[in-house]
Parts: sequence; structure tokens; C-alpha cells
Amino acid sequence: MMKMAEEQAGEVTIIAINGQVDSNTAKSFEEKLTGLFKSGRNRVVVDFKHLAYITSAGFRVLLLAGKLAEKSDGKLALCNVTAEVKRVFDLGNMTDLFAIYPSREEGLAKLS
Repeated sequence: MMKMAEEQAGEVTIIAINGQVDSNTAKSFEEKLTGLFKSGRNRVVVDFKHLAYITSAGFRVLLLAGKLAEKSDGKLALCNVTAEVKRVFDLGNMTDLFAIYPSREEGLAKLS
């Protein structure tokens, strides 16, 4: 199960994920993120504070969104990545592919 909350902070859109991103929820996560970039809201911070788990399906979505961000001259950042989730990033050698900030405030400051 996954819930997404969307907030706007100036030019930056924050998507807070609650639950897990897996093969069942990746599609709606993808639609949300790609929809933002396609509609011109190209500065996005994804808040993982309440993310329980992410699978390769979730990583695929993040990589796709990252590519869209580059194409649209935008930015995608992640914040509040828990130690558990960070471990999955490290295992998949994904850590260097994303801008990861310790807090939402820092992510917003970098993208604003």
C-alpha cells in the first residue's frame, strides 16, 4: 500500500511517499512523477521519510523521472532517505545517480 501527498513550495513540488513502492504501486508513482515533469513542474523533491520499502520497480521510476528532469532542464532530488532504504540504494549502486539530501529543507534550498 502506498499514499502520496503533494505540496508546492514556490517552484518546487514535494511528493511525500507513505508506504512502499513496489510492482503494485510503481505505476501510480510513475504517473505522478512523469506527469509533473511533463506539465512543466520540473523541480521535484521526493520525501522518503515514511517510505517503508522500495523495489527495483521503484528505482526504475526514479531513473525515468531523473531522465525527464534532465530533458526538461529540471531537477529531481530525494530527501529523508532512511538507513534501510539507503542500504537498498547502495546495494544497487544507485546512490550516486540521485541528489539525496538529509532533510526536506535542504532539498528545497538546493532546488529553489
